[in-house]
Amino acid sequence: MDNPQKETGTSKDPGIVMYWADLSKALGAQRISFQETSDPIHAVCSSVCIDSRQVVPGALFVALIGTVQDGHRYVGAAFAAGAMAAMVARSRFEDPALDLVHQTQKAQGLLLVVEDTLRGLQQAAACYLAQFPNLLRIGITGSSGKTTTKEIAGAIIGREQSVVMNQGNLNSETGLPLSVFKVRSHHQVGIFEMGMNRAGEIGELAQVLKPHIALITNIGSAHIGLLGSKQAIAQEKKGIFSAFSGNERALIPEDDPYRDFLAEGIKGTVCFYGPQLFSELTDLHDRGLEGIDLRWEDMPVHCHLSGKHNIRNLLAALTIAREAKVSSKAIQRGLESVQPLFGRSEILRGPVTVIRDCYNANPESMQEAIGFCDSLDWQGRRIYVIGSMLELGSASLEAHATIGRVLAASKADWICFLGSETRGAVAALEQALRGAGQGEANKVGFYYTDSLSALSQMLADQIQPGDLVLLKGSRACGLEGLTEVVMGAQAVKADERVAGGV
Repeated sequence: MDNPQKETGTSKDPGIVMYWADLSKALGAQRISFQETSDPIHAVCSSVCIDSRQVVPGALFVALIGTVQDGHRYVGAAFAAGAMAAMVARSRFEDPALDLVHQTQKAQGLLLVVEDTLRGLQQAAACYLAQFPNLLRIGITGSSGKTTTKEIAGAIIGREQSVVMNQGNLNSETGLPLSVFKVRSHHQVGIFEMGMNRAGEIGELAQVLKPHIALITNIGSAHIGLLGSKQAIAQEKKGIFSAFSGNERALIPEDDPYRDFLAEGIKGTVCFYGPQLFSELTDLHDRGLEGIDLRWEDMPVHCHLSGKHNIRNLLAALTIAREAKVSSKAIQRGLESVQPLFGRSEILRGPVTVIRDCYNANPESMQEAIGFCDSLDWQGRRIYVIGSMLELGSASLEAHATIGRVLAASKADWICFLGSETRGAVAALEQALRGAGQGEANKVGFYYTDSLSALSQMLADQIQPGDLVLLKGSRACGLEGLTEVVMGAQAVKADERVAGGV
């Protein structure tokens, strides 16, 4: 996302300058042109996209081969929508049924034929980024906190420099390369997060970005089902440093159990970060629902983000900002401008207070969310709505059981479980409550379903004004869909109470 402070009032986007000859050489691509001009040295693309429905005139369409869809079936549609060029795989180019040459000739377009279009997209992004040698490139990865850290760092640095970032969490094997094509000549700093869905992906993305500064937020259990162990996760995240040549800086949390492993063998300068390593930072206080207060070089700062996990994200962003050499005033104003992102520790106030933290979930973030709600000075009931934690593989059963035991010891008055994976949490909760004695068992109520609509109806009927509601689960659970039901139902109930003179 381009930084709004620096983008306001700028001239029309000059587009993406692609040097076809250089790009073809770098990709090892066969170039087949039917463009009216004879083999132009370069062309200005409007965009690079992988979805034919998003093609606008002048775009480069990259035909990816997915598990469900094959982009090569949509090359004709892309040209019809105005694409000027398409990148295709040789295996599909040689398929007569697709007739890609005829479709390109009809559109007077250009074909770039490569062995692997995903690899071609990544190499094209690296080639494009090489046109901006003065851009300070910053990469962020970790099991959680990547997007929030990126947004905080962008808000701070963007006060003084022109910043470009991934939109949302477009941080994957396709999302990062597509985000790189947002870079323009006026940008001074690029801040890009890197996520993964398979082994080796972070290293591939590092070869695209080649960051000057690379930060790891933490090593947790997210994606443990894909990689098998936290050690393997640490190895994967360490791939963000794999493109270092010697002058770069690796930023590693000083209290992470894998810090020494992450720092080992880095071709560059290793810097640890944490609350004890900032001489400029004093009076750091978590004020619960009200956010975080601190003093930076004796200037009071209030950040609207809440929770200890966001203190860690804040410290990571401050480390990046300090590396980018921004002023203390930029740090103060940047931190004060940050607002919670959708589904990431959002606090929604009304007749009930809703903590919407349902963009993702893993064992660490789940325990943090429960601990945060427990820590609040709250006079009403606490209702924790817990969705499945996905992508945990063989660790799923024990991970959910652990959460069940945490919930048994929590301050929750009512706990709702959604999703088949949470059955392990329900069983562990029941066992823990029985072990605590009959009196403790009556302390908390709970409800399980695998139906979001059933859960929605139950909440609409049961929640009362004055309740605190936590919505926490993996994105696929769709817990955000409960927000309107919960808050809307309570608004109606509150109105009814006032109207009735209660």
